[in-house]
Amino acid sequence: MATIRPFRGVRYNPEKIDDLSTVISQPYDRVRHGLQDKYYDLSPYNVVRIIKGREQAGDDEQNNVYTRARDYYQAWLQEGVLMREERPALYVLHQSFTMPDGTQKTRHGLVAAFELSRFDEGVVLPHERTLSGPKVDRLNLMRAAQANFGHIFMLYPGDRINELLGMAIQGKAGFELREMFESDVVQKFWPVTDPQVIQAVLEEMAPRENLIIADGHHRYETALNYRDEMREKHPDAPPNAGFNYRMVTMVSMADPGLVILPTHRLIHSYGKMSGQEALEAAGAYFEVTPVADRAAMEAMLAEAQVGHPRFGFYDERYAVLTLQDPGVLERLLPERDVAWRLLDVTVLHELFIERVLDISKEAVENKENIEYLRDPQMGYDTVDESEAQFLLVMNPTRMEQVRACTAAGEKMPQKSTDFYPKVISGLVMLPVGVDERL
Repeated sequence: MATIRPFRGVRYNPEKIDDLSTVISQPYDRVRHGLQDKYYDLSPYNVVRIIKGREQAGDDEQNNVYTRARDYYQAWLQEGVLMREERPALYVLHQSFTMPDGTQKTRHGLVAAFELSRFDEGVVLPHERTLSGPKVDRLNLMRAAQANFGHIFMLYPGDRINELLGMAIQGKAGFELREMFESDVVQKFWPVTDPQVIQAVLEEMAPRENLIIADGHHRYETALNYRDEMREKHPDAPPNAGFNYRMVTMVSMADPGLVILPTHRLIHSYGKMSGQEALEAAGAYFEVTPVADRAAMEAMLAEAQVGHPRFGFYDERYAVLTLQDPGVLERLLPERDVAWRLLDVTVLHELFIERVLDISKEAVENKENIEYLRDPQMGYDTVDESEAQFLLVMNPTRMEQVRACTAAGEKMPQKSTDFYPKVISGLVMLPVGVDERL
């Protein structure tokens, strides 16, 4: 069963911070391409100083990004910049945005403390592979600061919880913010402390299982590692100890605002073959269709159907590559489930990147020749400037594919999904030190 709890969150004090938009940020793994500096400039209290602080010359075991994060957190609490919720609360997060076609959407989230469970227990399931590096980084931060600052984005079946929470916040102003990077997204946030509403939500969530981690796999596995460490150090701690829980934002799989964006692949620092040679070699697996321009390529990609993977190719010319024989991956990887074999990203990596371009799994994992992009324009520009060789343009993974792979116990390749918008950091924090109780 899925056990969630309200918690006395730590959040920014609106009496000390005039504009809460200046202190929130993207999740730590999205803070790149100069974004860190922009957050630093927004406010001396921006949460990025905690979740992804600047490294400094002379950093050592006693003074480093993790100890500075701890010091910022404790100092801001003492100054009253951060405040502790007086009563246990669940938190409601609505994120409203406009799709490229002009459609208005709102995604409805519930922020709660989720009782950690291993994946083999069947309560919560992963859908993507993880790497060791980010888990070490997040564990070091959790050890130092003893709090959750970022969220696990988790999907659950059913939608009655939104109805319960919608009634609880009706007529209440809440907080309205805009995060700098995804500035078109309106973030609305409400604490809910009514015990009756909280109890109804907890009971509604309790029987659910097979919840899916949409985003934050590294953070979830880190929380499990931290929990196990703390249990070993404190074997007498009760089940409601804070370290047995992880802050999550939960969204219904039926939510009409649930959107997955594609993640495109930029191939750089690559010299084994030219674009023309790559397309010729791709003919062993794909139907290669040259098209006149970007609009024609995107139109052809939009016509793709589940079970017939295709992707776009750009090297100052445009082409669409469509898998000829869906059975080829069954012959190459018979042990994998069909749902996994027919993912666009599986076909792209297993056949085109590895077998056609001859880029190994190790090179991909180390990002030696590949960069992942949400915005394809950056990729087009980089190829045009001869700073990369090819842009591989993807369709988004469908929610039914995520469910099918997860149900089959298959972890999707990295960067298979980009759920939009991101769950921002800095709205609320969950203390998980040894003395915390939920």
